[in-house]
Parts: sequence; C-alpha cells; structure tokens
Amino acid sequence: MKLCNKCNKPLTIEKVLFRDECPHCGIDLHVCLNCLFYDEGKANRCRESQADYVKDRDRANYCDYFRFNDAETKKPEKQEAEKLWKELFKKS
Repeated sequence: MKLCNKCNKPLTIEKVLFRDECPHCGIDLHVCLNCLFYDEGKANRCRESQADYVKDRDRANYCDYFRFNDAETKKPEKQEAEKLWKELFKKS
C-alpha cells in the first residue's frame, strides 16, 4: 500500500508519474521523501549511487531511479532503532 509522506493517507495510484499529486493533501508524490532509495545516511541522501543530486527532496523531480516506497517495505525509524538497540544489549 502506498502512503503519502505528508498526510500518511493511502493512495490508490498504481504507478506514480512525475507530476502526480496526493488526492488528499495536494502535495507532489514523485519526491525523494516517497522514494525507496531515500536514505538520510547516504551520500546525496540516496542509496542509488548514480542518481543526480536533488536539492528539494519534498518537491517533484525527474529522477529516473524513483521507486515508490510502499508501506510494506517502509519501517518506522524509531521501531527499527529500538530493535537494533535491544539486539545489541540483550542478555544471554
């Protein structure tokens, strides 16, 4: 299921095109913040090494590597961090 990165409401769009907007809040959907490759810890904030630099990550762009980050593949950062923390300091 696709979710808007701003309003967090479900989207029924199969393929997100360059100029698609969220039907609920009107924000652009083809943005880095909705991309599977978006990663704050990587160079250019992108795991795709060949992608061009994008200045405004919350505005529509023409990146050819864009893949919408479905809710099934998206893990909340806080939950993931807590899981890693517990694994690191678990008692044997």
